[in-house]
Amino acid sequence: MKSLYIQGLILVFILNILSSRRVYCQERLSGQISISGAFALYPMTVKWSEEFRKLNPGVKIDISAGGAGKGISDALSGMVEIGMVSREIYPEELKNGAYPIAVTKDAVVPVISELNPALNEILSKGLKKDAGNNIWISGKFTSWAQAFNTRTNTPIHVYTRSDACGAAEMWAKFYGKKQEDLLGVGVFGDPGLAQAVRKDPLGIGYNNIGYAYDASTKRQIKGLRVVPLDLNNNGKIDPDEDFYNSMNDLIAAIASGKYPSPPARELYFVVKGKPVNNRVLTEFIKWVLADGQKFVYEAGYIALPKEKLEAEQKKLQ
Repeated sequence: MKSLYIQGLILVFILNILSSRRVYCQERLSGQISISGAFALYPMTVKWSEEFRKLNPGVKIDISAGGAGKGISDALSGMVEIGMVSREIYPEELKNGAYPIAVTKDAVVPVISELNPALNEILSKGLKKDAGNNIWISGKFTSWAQAFNTRTNTPIHVYTRSDACGAAEMWAKFYGKKQEDLLGVGVFGDPGLAQAVRKDPLGIGYNNIGYAYDASTKRQIKGLRVVPLDLNNNGKIDPDEDFYNSMNDLIAAIASGKYPSPPARELYFVVKGKPVNNRVLTEFIKWVLADGQKFVYEAGYIALPKEKLEAEQKKLQ
């Protein structure tokens, strides 16, 4: 009996030690991480931050959105530890010390107002690539009749982004151009562009999917409609091109390659040089590439393939 009592005391002692070690492990990871950049990656990074801090309450993470251009500029200048970037990294940025780590994937989609007088016609016909080029690049198409062969000949109001951003860069790349080649009224940020188009019955623009769909309901945001891409250029949206009704449908199409790249793209955390001397920063990024991936789908993003995640993890070794 005495032997069992002693064994019980030993077991309790061991459990207390293990419990103390767990608390110690959580408390020893403390510090601060500052992040800025792409609107596209902002909601996902906020979610990652919240979940990571549940495990490491001693870590403070400050996040601000201001466009991919600001994110990489802030990272390279040392203003922040991580720049959120929603486009490919330029050679000159790599030369200046940019160290990109792909963390997830999303896409840019064309959007119009739900109040558009030719809404049903536009959604059934879709946007041809050539029409998009003549709307945003050459400016040849100035009416909805020209762009979508609608019965109404009302003018088309074109919107684009005023800030240096990945969404504009990817949308321009879809047409073989760069952001500065895009025509339209410039609006700052994803939320601003979505709001401008939603209010204008004759407006057309483009948004990251996180600003075109509601993350909770997975449905298109009220007042805004995503314009399907007429990928086979036959003047109508066929069943295999019709995957925009919900965020989940679009995500599946992006993951399978049905939605073209660009404007589908990888999203990056960019740091200045390999983060070998900042343990908190390294552990956060490692967690994002591992356990953090389970939050990607629910937040409306696309997980990177296993092989890609493993390759990104090796960059931190």
